Amino acid sequence: MTRRHLGCAIAAVLAFVPWAPAFAQTERAAVGIEIDAAQAGPTINPNIFGQFAEHLGTGIYGGVWVGPDSPIPNVRGIRSDVVQALRAIKVPNVRWPGGCFADEYHWRDGVGPASERRHRLNASWGNVIEPNSFGTHEFMDFADQVGAEVFLSVNVGSGTVQEAADWLEYLTADQPTALAQERAANGHPEPYRIKYLGLGNENWGCGGAMSPEHYVEAMKQFAIYSRNLNRAQTGETAMQRVAVGWDSGDEDYTEAVMQAWKDKVWSWNIEGVSLHGYTIPNSWEAKGPSVGFGEDEYAKGIRATLKMEGWITAQTAIMDRYDPEKKLALFVDEWGLWADPMPGSNPAFLQQQNTMRDAVIAALNLNIFMRHADRVRGTNIAQMANVLQAMILTDGPRMVLTPTYHVYEMYVPFQGATLAASTFDAGNYTFEDISLPGVDAVAARDGEGRLWLSLVNVDVRSPRTFTARVAGADASAVGRILTAPAVDSHNSFDRPTDVQPASLAVRVLNGEVTIDLPPLSVAVIQVR
Repeated sequence: MTRRHLGCAIAAVLAFVPWAPAFAQTERAAVGIEIDAAQAGPTINPNIFGQFAEHLGTGIYGGVWVGPDSPIPNVRGIRSDVVQALRAIKVPNVRWPGGCFADEYHWRDGVGPASERRHRLNASWGNVIEPNSFGTHEFMDFADQVGAEVFLSVNVGSGTVQEAADWLEYLTADQPTALAQERAANGHPEPYRIKYLGLGNENWGCGGAMSPEHYVEAMKQFAIYSRNLNRAQTGETAMQRVAVGWDSGDEDYTEAVMQAWKDKVWSWNIEGVSLHGYTIPNSWEAKGPSVGFGEDEYAKGIRATLKMEGWITAQTAIMDRYDPEKKLALFVDEWGLWADPMPGSNPAFLQQQNTMRDAVIAALNLNIFMRHADRVRGTNIAQMANVLQAMILTDGPRMVLTPTYHVYEMYVPFQGATLAASTFDAGNYTFEDISLPGVDAVAARDGEGRLWLSLVNVDVRSPRTFTARVAGADASAVGRILTAPAVDSHNSFDRPTDVQPASLAVRVLNGEVTIDLPPLSVAVIQVR
């Protein structure tokens, strides 16, 4: 079995850090990375790159939905610019309608003529009016326009089993039941396809404050009666039900769900368990700013996000005890950086800026998920537009792509690729009393045999020079990089391209590939 050895050494690249001239004197430190591309690992499920859209702030209204009469270009009320941007990153699935909102959502409020839809208060997010203009058909249209599978969350907290069963029948029945005929009368004669079904959301908290035992008993009923009646969805296309699990370190729900699954009777089943884990730089009460911060808040954010590795490892250990064959998937269906709301914004709208720190955090988490691809088969970043660690920010007709979006765009080649075994010495990045890994890397092979490398330089001071030896003198390589002069560099509506990917110089000589990686950067390299 052939092994390829790739070495890294720190090199000063002052041009990339004009804001810190003293860094030019940084000493070089060797970092070794070894990749065994011939040792095939698990497939990186494309659903690891999933999205999350909740009725929260302007995530839906303004971010996705503007209405068919809007002067903003749209198709049946759905923003064309947002759809185009999401199609470019090949969004595999979108989770909707929440979040906490899911466990107060009643689907009948959002079907039928728009003028007859019931207005409610959104009690989860600021007691603002929810007009239900964006309901079941609008979401399904949106998912179709984007080219994404549907991840639907049913209301376990304040809803009923019958309500969920009716919703699934309305959506998926392929025979002329009363609900299927109602769906046809509302404009969609053909049954919809529902790929993922979340059985509640955070029922340990905003979804009803249920004990694990209470949730398990309720979940069983929803798992039985929330049936997908679209007979075309069989085999690999069959709907997968995802139960509520881990809450940022609280293992009780996962333990209870997995124990119940192990002992289940024939009448119910699930195909996955969720994990929710946010990056909180400081505390829940004072999370810290999303922009206008320095290296201290950057280091705290990186330290907080690396907890994801431990959360996944611990939940996987629980699941492995009951499911050693890994039949059930782990869905990290809420994650991302959660900072304080932007000054002057509605605090219940969770509006924050998106910076180069977010880009590094996104890359680190995606790398963690890919390394655990044997169990992690889906994740959903919070959230898609205008909320928390968003892909996209909108303001009326204006739209801006965030640094996080650009990481997702650069990582598209990893969707469906095969993880390659890799080991490396991450070195250290230290700020005051915080010591963190200095770099991160993942390698994978796509279906055409090309090797893709994700490289993250966490360190804001020290650049790296990456050298890869590739068998054969005809090797070639190309690269792209995302970097910025400051940890809080970001894109704004007035300056939408301050942080965006650029081509990365890759030197190839006699089969040796060399890449200079500046501080505070994310790179993706293709090696043929």
